[in-house]
Amino acid sequence: MNQLYDLAIIGGGPAGVAAGVYAARKKLKTVFITFDFNSQSSVSLDVQNWIGTVSLSGLELAENLKKHLKAYSADTVFLKEGEKATSITKSGENFLIKTDKSEYSAKTLLIATGSKRRQLEAKGAQIFENKGITYCASCDGPLFADKDTVVIGGGNAGFETAAQLLAYAKSVTLIHRSAEFRADPVTVEKVLKNPKMKALKNIETLEVKGDKFVKSIVIKDANTGKITELPTEGIFVEIGLVPNTDYVADLIKLDQYKRIPIDPRNQQTNVKGVWAAGDCTDILYHQNNIAAGDGVKALEDIYVYLHAK
Repeated sequence: MNQLYDLAIIGGGPAGVAAGVYAARKKLKTVFITFDFNSQSSVSLDVQNWIGTVSLSGLELAENLKKHLKAYSADTVFLKEGEKATSITKSGENFLIKTDKSEYSAKTLLIATGSKRRQLEAKGAQIFENKGITYCASCDGPLFADKDTVVIGGGNAGFETAAQLLAYAKSVTLIHRSAEFRADPVTVEKVLKNPKMKALKNIETLEVKGDKFVKSIVIKDANTGKITELPTEGIFVEIGLVPNTDYVADLIKLDQYKRIPIDPRNQQTNVKGVWAAGDCTDILYHQNNIAAGDGVKALEDIYVYLHAK
């Protein structure tokens, strides 16, 4: 029979680690399951908005998260690194978590497996990942000060990225593949008022060119068929997120985007005993600091739940 833990935390990003540190300090017997400690920021060469640290790489951030958790884990948080959760089912009042290597039982559950960026599908795009193509304006935007930049995506995330870039970029060109922007009209109007900003609709991205770094992007006007090569040193891709939630689809009712709906007051899901935090949830904003705070919030509520039983 499996050992019964107070809590199972799944995910080694800022949300999961923050919750894990708090679980250790509150002496909750916890199994911490993660393949690694890399979050979306792991691809960033210079993260400048992780509060308390002026600058560090995404890989340094991941390593620091691991060190912090291990420093407090002792005999309370049991780290299962290198494992991926494959399914979670109810087992009476508890939960059975199966991974690709083992299985665990816990009274409560925190899902913090984040999401991954939808990748740009264009010739040369993979070659220039982290060499001019980036998926995080808040992480990498300042690196493109006084440069011509491109944002791909016409939703709120795309226009919010453009707004951030306008603070320091020489110019921002937003490219959208459809005839109408998906962002809120008020946001679109506000961003497009900036003289450094322009937006193009019905545009297909064909190719990314460069040598060691991005130098241009080749686009096609779907209406006219005209192909244009735009000089740029930075391409910010905002074409959506894919939450890492497939393994909980049978346990929790996901929304249309496969995100986990939560109560923002306490991170509770619609399943008793299950909480979720970070980018796998239906929160509005996606940031490392927000994810960490949500993880702490969830853990505080989990602690109250366990001690009220």
